[in-house]
Amino acid sequence: MSDVKVSSRAYTKIILHAAKYPHAAVNGILLAPKDKSKNQYIIDAIPLFHQCLNVTPMAEVALVQVEAMAAQEGLQIAGYYAAAENFNENSIEKIPGARVAEKISEQIGNALCVMVDNKSMSLNMDRPAIKVWQNVDSRWVKTNFSLDLSESTLDAVSSLLQKGAMKDLSDFDNYLDNVENDWLNGHLNRDLKQLLAMY
Repeated sequence: MSDVKVSSRAYTKIILHAAKYPHAAVNGILLAPKDKSKNQYIIDAIPLFHQCLNVTPMAEVALVQVEAMAAQEGLQIAGYYAAAENFNENSIEKIPGARVAEKISEQIGNALCVMVDNKSMSLNMDRPAIKVWQNVDSRWVKTNFSLDLSESTLDAVSSLLQKGAMKDLSDFDNYLDNVENDWLNGHLNRDLKQLLAMY
């Protein structure tokens, strides 16, 4: 089992999603390159829900749409991320929407799961606020990870949090409320690229 690499884009979206709904559990999908030699690289995260995190018809619709979008960009679903609403729940045993994570791991060998470490969330991050697990032989095993441009990414995420950028992130729940909400967050991808260039 090799170390997992997490891109600045994926990390930022996961943290902003959790920060936008500190009172609720949130979840989303992790994307990696289709190239099997790079499947330990989480390149993007797609925010799904902050209301009902379980397997539902809406979750299935979202997964089909994510899969189609990912295929167009040469990506594939690589796993699942979540943040618990309870401050102290930061382990895989208490993962919100566990059934969605299980469904993904049934379909994908060595699926990844990222859990937000609520205790490490702050406006001035000095270390990544996530933990990573990998599904190995049908069980979740905690694994090491590295964050792209680690120091710059943490500075950029801190800056975005301080500016309230989490309000600009949309998840699939927001899209269901108003189809004009871009749940793929293209605007955020562009802003992050510009912000990282400054550090």
